[in-house]
Amino acid sequence: MFSRRNRRPKTPALLKAWELLDSHDVSGALRQLRSDTDSLPLGEVALVVARTAEVAGFDDLRQAATALAARPEQAQAQYDYGYACVERGVSFLAVPALREVLRTNPEALGVMRELVSAYEREGRHREAVELLGRYEGESAPWPDRYLLVHNALMAGDLELARRRHALLGDPDDARWLPARQRQTRMLERAAAAGPRDLSDLRGWQYVIGGTILGTLSPYGFGAGMNGRFAWLQDTPEQCLRGLLRLRALLAAAEVGPRSVSLLPDRDSQILGLAAAELLGLPAEPFEPGREDTVVIAYDLTVLEEPGGEVLLEQLDQRVPGQVLHEHASCWTSAPVVTADSVALLHQSVTPPWGERLRVGEDGEVGREPADSRPASRVAEDILAADPAPDEGDGETPADPDEAFADFVARVRGTWLRGDRTGLTSSGPVPSGRFA
Repeated sequence: MFSRRNRRPKTPALLKAWELLDSHDVSGALRQLRSDTDSLPLGEVALVVARTAEVAGFDDLRQAATALAARPEQAQAQYDYGYACVERGVSFLAVPALREVLRTNPEALGVMRELVSAYEREGRHREAVELLGRYEGESAPWPDRYLLVHNALMAGDLELARRRHALLGDPDDARWLPARQRQTRMLERAAAAGPRDLSDLRGWQYVIGGTILGTLSPYGFGAGMNGRFAWLQDTPEQCLRGLLRLRALLAAAEVGPRSVSLLPDRDSQILGLAAAELLGLPAEPFEPGREDTVVIAYDLTVLEEPGGEVLLEQLDQRVPGQVLHEHASCWTSAPVVTADSVALLHQSVTPPWGERLRVGEDGEVGREPADSRPASRVAEDILAADPAPDEGDGETPADPDEAFADFVARVRGTWLRGDRTGLTSSGPVPSGRFA
């Protein structure tokens, strides 16, 4: 009888992951597995995944991985393992197994769709396009050809997306109609924004989500960040620059709110009070259904914690004249609601008034306690900050106010339309990220 407990992987990279599991370091083992999974022996990878799943308490994945480690050549074991990996959020592990099933069973459209799902969740949209293109002659319009258009858009291939979208009829199943409408709006936004290339972060962010991005990171553009932040300790200056861009956006889009709506979390309260003062509008507690208002959020992912579900449902529903502005939006784990306006994109952020890292005069790294002053007092620091742009490392392209206003003027006819469905991809603009 097969027992993975009596086996250890032989491949050095997998042996390293195995050793990390000896100390119950699941995250470290997964990072090691991610490094070069596609080229590693499938049976040995499954052996490590089975142990990882056992440590993590994922019994379904443990069973599927154990079965694959015992019979790495069996198509059913490969598929079951790939499916479990996708379901457990480790789609990168699913790709080689599902690809092998499809190689030996090329007629299996269900396997093809599961592999497309794995590619999408990993942001590997070009590979999804290539796979869907190979099956275009025998696949169904819905969902397969719809997914071809979607992945072409997310890969930045507007020409292919437009051609295939024009040939895609309306779905027979009404459940697909919202997806059809979202895709149509994406292409309308692409026509308005006219993204220049795959480094045009503002243009592509608008295409994929209808969000107008206020500022670009002044650091790391040439190193591949393309305007996104990775780890950020935010500042009052950056908050003020984001609010000034919001003011410029409202003016250029000819949107005239009558109030600022304050969300209940402390971060949003602080930023919202500063926004109300800057915009010269009254600040009021958020109420669903209020029209002609700017809803200010510092970071929408805060509302995904227990107790915020109702608010997120309310924000997902578009209200006439309502603008949802998020200051710091996570691009690697996007909020379930997509804001209409975003000041900056980050992977991890610490608010200016939160507990922060600091380096002492002796070089020692310590923590600075959070600012406990009333929200109104902290908001005053934002309004008193220096609005001059951060010059950064000098590699980020110039982004003057005039260019921003011109962009808004081009797209305002397609802005504030449709739902605020959360993004499932960061789109075609690449950026470096930390694990």
